Amino acid sequence: MIDLTTFDPNSVSNPNYNIFGLPFTEEEASLVLLSVPWEVTVSYGAGTARAPEHMLKASMQIDLFDPDVKQGWKKGFFMREPEKKILMKSDYLRKEAELYINFISQGENAEKNKFMCKNLREVNEGGEFLNNWVYEQTRELLNKNKLVGLVGGDHSTPLGFFKALAEKHGEFGMLQIDAHCDLRKAYEQFKYSHASIMYNALTEIPQIIKLVQVGVRDFSESEWDYICNSQQRVLTYLDQAIKERQFAGESWKLITEDIVSHLPHKVYISFDIDGLDRKYCPHTGTPVHGGFEVLQVFYLFKKIVQSGRQLIGFDLCEVGVSTNEWDENVGARVLFKLSNLMVSNFP
Repeated sequence: MIDLTTFDPNSVSNPNYNIFGLPFTEEEASLVLLSVPWEVTVSYGAGTARAPEHMLKASMQIDLFDPDVKQGWKKGFFMREPEKKILMKSDYLRKEAELYINFISQGENAEKNKFMCKNLREVNEGGEFLNNWVYEQTRELLNKNKLVGLVGGDHSTPLGFFKALAEKHGEFGMLQIDAHCDLRKAYEQFKYSHASIMYNALTEIPQIIKLVQVGVRDFSESEWDYICNSQQRVLTYLDQAIKERQFAGESWKLITEDIVSHLPHKVYISFDIDGLDRKYCPHTGTPVHGGFEVLQVFYLFKKIVQSGRQLIGFDLCEVGVSTNEWDENVGARVLFKLSNLMVSNFP
């Protein structure tokens, strides 16, 4: 057990310490955050692969007192440094993906171009590599009885984590905060696209018995058809529908209770930062008008924990990199809240 008698949680953060200025090693921490610097298939703005290191820096500005989980930090949080080999592979494959996207967006037939066929094959192989790497990393941590959170990178990154959690926990439900459904099948022919994460999760992991999507406001007809034909395995709360309920006088408390009621006992939170109003995440990759206030989402998360449900893991993805550290600051504060809630219902 770490001796915290000389650590002052009210003092300035020591940059030589880890996430949030905490003095824990990975072995001492109950919660380990896995950085995944990957953004190969992003289809609009880039930068999220470098978000973990920027959020680590921004996290030094966060006070450790959380009224919802007053001593949560004492259980220990530790974030692994992003692996350079993953970032380098992401950078290389991102260039290949950009060439491919530009080619097909002009109406060209990639199947008749050997170079583009090679690019597509390498990007898809890279996605398989990343999924296996994340699976191995998270499985190892879970086998050590660590709590685990994943810090992206784009939203394709947590698929391997889902598989590791399914092995450890069996059936579970997922709460997805997102502007998008991410239910496209091989978007732009990239099998493991950031826009396909939930399609892949539901297709490959039968232990995910319920997906509750909240805040969605940009989706395709094919995705809507998928939802409607899912036998309620997928339940989607559109941003417009939520706001119309509020305009009609319904409180966020009642809507939150409705959302939580559809989640099983074990819950995973998948948080794409673009689920928030863009004022909080101006440099996220695929922004859409609308979205939540940060405190609305925190209230929903808190109600999940208070309901007696068990948080088994989370990811935070699509945080952008800015010139003034605003996106990273908001991302770090979301990460702190998720970390505190994660340890709050574990001994």
